[in-house]
Formats: sequence, structure tokens, C-alpha cells
Amino acid sequence: MNFSRAKIVFFRSLWTLFLCDIICYPMKISRRMLLALGLTIPSSGLKTKIFEQNAITFPLGSKIKVVSTWPFGISANARAWELLQNGSPALDAVEQGVRVTEADPEVTSVGYNGSLDRDGRLTLDACIMDHQGMCGSVAGLEHIMHPISVARAIMEKTPHVMLVGSGALDFAMSQGFPKENIITEDAIVRWRKWQQSQKAPPITPENHDTIGMLAIDSQGNLSGACTTSGLSYKLPGRVGDSPLIGPGLYVDNEIGAATATGVGEAIIRVVGSFLIVELMRQGMQPQEACKEAVRRIVKIHPKTHPQLQIGFIALRKDGEIGAFGMRKDEFSYSLTDSIHPKGIVIKPESWLG
Repeated sequence: MNFSRAKIVFFRSLWTLFLCDIICYPMKISRRMLLALGLTIPSSGLKTKIFEQNAITFPLGSKIKVVSTWPFGISANARAWELLQNGSPALDAVEQGVRVTEADPEVTSVGYNGSLDRDGRLTLDACIMDHQGMCGSVAGLEHIMHPISVARAIMEKTPHVMLVGSGALDFAMSQGFPKENIITEDAIVRWRKWQQSQKAPPITPENHDTIGMLAIDSQGNLSGACTTSGLSYKLPGRVGDSPLIGPGLYVDNEIGAATATGVGEAIIRVVGSFLIVELMRQGMQPQEACKEAVRRIVKIHPKTHPQLQIGFIALRKDGEIGAFGMRKDEFSYSLTDSIHPKGIVIKPESWLG
């Protein structure tokens, strides 16, 4: 081998090791393993091959479908289903669907008549994400009936993803959202009763809920929405997972979507919804992906996880659904599709079940 040829081989070897560091570190594949297999990287070809082998794409689902957290999702699903049947995009369906829950005084953990914080203020959180990866979010929003629509306006009318507090309120009002009194007498009575005890309320669906909704439309596109008033009697300024893209909601139109409900701090620590979508990307079934997200929460909270209310739902691109909860017989979700056009409430498996 002449000197010039040797130099080419030498620098190609260095380049191979450099690219292996970049490609293989997150996958925990050793450089020696790749080299032993005879793989060299003179170009970007190996990177493409590696990730194509691990990433899975799914065919278009043949039927429209909508799924949401909790039994009260049935009425929200009904509105979303109506829109989907008329050919509306999934983004419109999930927004309009969860608006039903935001305006429902019977649901005390979302929107109107939601539970107050420790100072007696009602602050709302929401996020929305479409099939193109665009998203909008709002946190700590007061005086606005439909935070999910403010989140969509942020997505579509600003360069930002998230607005909070007074800035979110100012933006909402600039877009024509009316400032309203959304604190009910019932919410005040509940808050005053809590003040007498000053004890943290039990972590139950009534005190710690979210509606998260996922839908696939007639074009095979996915979207998701998530909205809540947060933990009852929370510290002022507290924000959970619900308005956070990644923990509370994530949509990847090539793979699927996921959303969460429960103790936001625990869900944030594992970036739950994003984790589930990425596990589906690697070939895990939606049900198993949801279970794995719960398992990781258990791993972080080995002693306290029985006190954590957690629930995940996932909708894969081909229409396959998965769900998993933490505590036995607690979490349930609502499904509406061509088989169940009026909706059905399903109780999935749970970690402690």
C-alpha cells in the first residue's frame, strides 16, 4: 500500500470511529460490535441503515377514531366524533371535544368550576398538538373559559409554543376571548371546606384529573389535546404535566400519539407521553409502551408509587389503542369509533392490579 492510500485508510478509520460515537452512544451499541460486523462509515449511509432498522412506520388506519381519558370523556368524544364523521381534521375534533369538558360544571378538575389553588384562584393549563408537529400551550391562565382554544391560537398566531399567567391572559383577550368569572359558588364552598382542615386532598380522579384526547381523522392524521385546572388546592404557580408537550401530550404523525393524566410531577420525570410514542417507534405495542412508562415511574418512586394516580393512553397510526394505569380499578378511558359510535368506557390493566 502506497503512502497516499495509507493516509486515506487512516483518516477513513478516524471518521468511522467519530460517527460511531455519535450514532451508537444513545443506542448503546459499541463501536467494536459494528466494526466486528464489517460495517464501515465512509458516508452517512450507515446512520440511515441503523435507524431504519430500529424505527417502524405504520400504515394508515382505515377508520376514524377518538379516545380520551376518564368516563367524562364520553361527552367530549361525542362532539369530536361528530366532527370527524363530517370530514373535519383531527385538530378541530380534539379542540372542540375537550371544550365540552372545559365548560361542564360537573367536572371539577377541568375548566369551569374547576378546583381552586390555595389562594382561592382558578388557574387553567392546556396544550394542543397537530399532525405536523406544531403545538401550543398555556399555563396559569385565569378568567378564560376555554384554555385549549387559547393554546391553539398561540400555536397558529404566534411564533411561540407556550404563554403563562398574565401574559397568556393578555394574549387571550387580544384575540377576542372574553374575560369571564369561571369560579363557581360550588368551587368556593369546596375551597373553604379544605381551608378548615388544611390537609392535602386525597389523590383521586375528583381532585387530580385531566382530560387528554387523541384522534385520527379520515385522512389518517393524528392530533391531541389536553386541558385541566390542575391539582386541587395546589401551591400558587404550580404547573403539572398537562400543558407540557412531551410529558402531558405528544403526537408524531408517522407513529402515533399519547397523553397522560394523574400526578403531573411523576409524569414529567419520565416525559411520559413522548416516551410512549418513542417506544412505539421502536416497535413496542401501544399497551406495552404505556405499561413501560408506568414502570419507569415506579422505578423512580419505589416506595410512594401506590399513592400516585397515573394513567396513560396511546393511539397508534394504524388505529391500535393502548392504555395502562397505576392503581387497581381506578383509571379508565373513553373510546368512540365505528364499532362504538356512542362511546364506551374501558378500564385498562394497572400496575397494582
